Amino acid sequence: MLLLILALFVLFLLMGMPVAFALALSAIPVFVLTGTMPPTIAIQKMVTATQSFPLLAVPFFILAGNLMNATGITERLVRFARLLTGWMAGGLAQVSIMLSFMMGGISGSAVADASMESRLLGPSMIAQGYSKAMTAAIIAFGSIITATIPPSIGLILFGFINEVSIGRLFLAGVLPGIALTLVLMVTTWGVAKRNGYAADAATLPSARELGASFLESVWALAFPVILIVGFRFGFFTATEAGAFLVAYALAVGVFVYRELTWARFVDALRHSVSDLGMVMLLIMMAGVLGYAVTIERGPQQITEFVTSLTSDPLSVLLLIVVLLVVSGMFLEGAANILLVTPIVMPALVHAGYDPVHMGILIVTLINFGGLTPPVGVIMFTVCGVLDVKMGAFSRASVIFFAVMVLFFALLIAVPGLSLFLPDRLM
Repeated sequence: MLLLILALFVLFLLMGMPVAFALALSAIPVFVLTGTMPPTIAIQKMVTATQSFPLLAVPFFILAGNLMNATGITERLVRFARLLTGWMAGGLAQVSIMLSFMMGGISGSAVADASMESRLLGPSMIAQGYSKAMTAAIIAFGSIITATIPPSIGLILFGFINEVSIGRLFLAGVLPGIALTLVLMVTTWGVAKRNGYAADAATLPSARELGASFLESVWALAFPVILIVGFRFGFFTATEAGAFLVAYALAVGVFVYRELTWARFVDALRHSVSDLGMVMLLIMMAGVLGYAVTIERGPQQITEFVTSLTSDPLSVLLLIVVLLVVSGMFLEGAANILLVTPIVMPALVHAGYDPVHMGILIVTLINFGGLTPPVGVIMFTVCGVLDVKMGAFSRASVIFFAVMVLFFALLIAVPGLSLFLPDRLM
């Protein structure tokens, strides 16, 4: 039955059905053919999947991010990023990566970050001589940083569906996010030197310029810091942090920058409802399929199958890494986290891996899958905005793919990179 569920799911995707409906319809055989559960249970599972206090963090963080974007904070962050990195080789490319690092504390979504930067920086990069394909590749790979920096929506969903502390996951993403930023900046510097991409600024910024720009952006840069301090000292849970940050974003927009007009506020609400509708529909439908897979002992079967192939923990992890990258090629990140991670996590825990360490690795891997053909969501986003062919994007991305493989090897080999902060602070 488990194979039938997976076969139906793949078939529905190939037919072009939206992922959310493919998730729910794939579970029908369990409720109709086996007779183990009445079909009404499926409706109940759709409702109960949304009845979770930790899950309230998702709408709060989505709304807080859209409110921060409506206050003009993005333009201030661009100016600050330009002063920090615009003087380097490949100046605008470095700006895009630094902006992804700083936007991680605001958007919480790699796809949202990639879409925003493609429109904001893409035309300027192309005008300065970057090829369209290289522009798309740099922006797309930089957006993965957003998935690790709190408040990552992917980490919230992973913690919710796998019952892992969201506070520990947020802390665990900080050092890998910084490491990934440095790795991509060094790679971009090498690409810029090879292709002759000039710096965006002729000279280093003065201390006064940096200080003034920092003060302009400090309210946004404080966003993730408030989260970390709040979790460390127990001021709030992830859900309470989301509610606090909504109030924080409103205060910044109304009283500090004074750019949050009523029209912008309504626009932020409209975008938040749209974003949340997509995420919650996926959660509801994944709840049905997840229950069906659980009834059919899916996690146990996967664990038994993997351990029958090998008992070596590293081999188990590498098999699941390949599975996650492949699933990321076909599924949007949120759907992947909700569908695949509950199935593979028992095998990883059985092999002795820390769930927090695996959370950072898995969420980053799933977003990495969004950069790969045939249907990587991040790839399609940047290529659609910048009018780039998939083949050209793939060719320009070869060096970044190689670097990401090395980064994942580092993340696997050095668990302390993920666990240092949560172990010390919580």
